[in-house]
Amino acid sequence: MKIAITGAGGQLGKDLVRTLAPGHEIFAFTRAELNVANERAVSETFAKVKPDVIIHAAAYTQVDRAEREPEAVYTVNSFGSRNVALAAKHTGAKLVYISTDYVFDGKKEGAYKESDWTNPLSVYGSSKLHGEKFTELICDRYYIVRTSWLYGKYGDNFVTKVVSLAEKQQVLAMVCDQFGSPTYTLDLAEFISALIETDRYGVYHASNRGVCSRYEFAQHILKAAGLTNVVLKPVSSDSFPASAIRPVNSALDDEAIRVNNLPPLREWVPALYDFIRNDLNYAGVRKEKEGMNDD
Repeated sequence: MKIAITGAGGQLGKDLVRTLAPGHEIFAFTRAELNVANERAVSETFAKVKPDVIIHAAAYTQVDRAEREPEAVYTVNSFGSRNVALAAKHTGAKLVYISTDYVFDGKKEGAYKESDWTNPLSVYGSSKLHGEKFTELICDRYYIVRTSWLYGKYGDNFVTKVVSLAEKQQVLAMVCDQFGSPTYTLDLAEFISALIETDRYGVYHASNRGVCSRYEFAQHILKAAGLTNVVLKPVSSDSFPASAIRPVNSALDDEAIRVNNLPPLREWVPALYDFIRNDLNYAGVRKEKEGMNDD
């Protein structure tokens, strides 16, 4: 298939390219190469490429900064998604829209299903929900893929920040009252690769299975990286004031994946360990791997 990817310079975009490139013809567009907010550029680009599938991973993702720059956020995440959806419709392409757990307010007890009521708390969450609505209104063949707590080889994320801090500090404070589902971008890319081969259109929750707090997430990061001498101090989210309100609980239930008999993402703990041992460019992990190879 011909597959076009927006946001190809991001951590998910790069893992989509490395996952899909072996079996497909890939047209990967970074932000510099295609500004999704430019309606004419989007229309002309996809009219020329004539893709079978468009994976729309481009987004404004600076959650706190978004509160101060709402016009810029909506221009990219809302209007830009409208432009991509129109291009998908005009070219007859399937559209994969990458969305977020931040479309929920976090007040539910238990994990969110695809059918649960959305109620974003932040500008970022609201703009991404607008993108979902444009996708639904404009396209007939679409997959809305909500995901959460992304980390991967090609970007700064919670995992890389925890490791970096642990190299400099002996005590780290970690939020213990926010819960979600950490997601390895390579696993998400592999799921999307399987999804686009089907005609099972609709909304999907695609995160690595299981739920944890940020504190528990950090515990496993340090253990996997061999940084067991670092002490974690559990604190409330009030200890880290932020411009944007985060949902307290944004765990995702993958009901649509189960109903449609699609391959589920694996549990979050083994996914994290694989990422740290195989992808993370960290000296302590490399040294440990070298020692293991000598056994």
